[in-house]
Amino acid sequence: MDGIFNIYKEKGFTSHDVVAVVRKVIQQKKVGHTGTLDPDAEGVLPICVGRATRLSEEIMEGKKQYRAVVALGVTTTTEDASGEIIEKKEFEFDSEKIKEAVHGFIGSYEQIPPMYSAVKVNGKKLYELAREGKEIERKARKITVFDIKITKMLPPDRFEIDIVCSKGTYVRTLCADIGKKLGCGAYMASLLRTASGRFSLDTAVSLETLKGLAQTHQLQRVLLPLENALEGYGRIVVAKKASKLLHNGGKIYEYFFLEKTGDVSPGKKVLGYDSSQALVGIYQMVKEEQNNRLCMKPLKILL
Repeated sequence: MDGIFNIYKEKGFTSHDVVAVVRKVIQQKKVGHTGTLDPDAEGVLPICVGRATRLSEEIMEGKKQYRAVVALGVTTTTEDASGEIIEKKEFEFDSEKIKEAVHGFIGSYEQIPPMYSAVKVNGKKLYELAREGKEIERKARKITVFDIKITKMLPPDRFEIDIVCSKGTYVRTLCADIGKKLGCGAYMASLLRTASGRFSLDTAVSLETLKGLAQTHQLQRVLLPLENALEGYGRIVVAKKASKLLHNGGKIYEYFFLEKTGDVSPGKKVLGYDSSQALVGIYQMVKEEQNNRLCMKPLKILL
């Protein structure tokens, strides 16, 4: 079984819990998730199976979309509702000031990962150090917030936002940073991931649904093909005489291209298919200087 399950992760499950359940349901060991979603969060969590596990990095590179509720006037140790309260502050709920503060985070900025996170420092996860009562200096990481929309004002102390952001963005840290900007502190009261790359909420299935489909031998209905993980790639089908070379990870010159669609210019990543239209791998398009020939070089073979 090769492909991706677009799972709706419910509250209370870790990402590893979801992997364990899927592994048991499909009775297959090669299963992996595509980026941690906190236990208290819910929503889209693509799960890769078989050959698709080699595409987890490509899926994680895609934009993420979230819906979060920000609670003002309170700061917590974890920057979300699960943490201990550090500080409370009185404040005036001012919609215009909230809008101004929120929209100020659109664009790229340096975000400091929270102590309660899976980021590793010297081989140890930050949350492990945090549980030991330690707090260490963390390097800021550049993240991009492509868009934030305030979807609901919920006075006296909350509002809801929709966010489109890059991988590596901690939404709870974004909520806490908004609180700092407003001068009253804040934490993330709830989080729903509505999309991860090309995988969205409207096609996600629960673990219970997956179990039911497994019992009736209908898993293929929700097992998405490998191509679903690869957004915006060009596509090249090679001639039969070059298919073996493609399978063996060799570079393929342009005169062996049978079909090409999308952007296949030098520097672009493309999907390589053999003459039977089977996806073989991800390739980089290169224009060789010595002979001025266009070719595709393997980046990742998926066989």
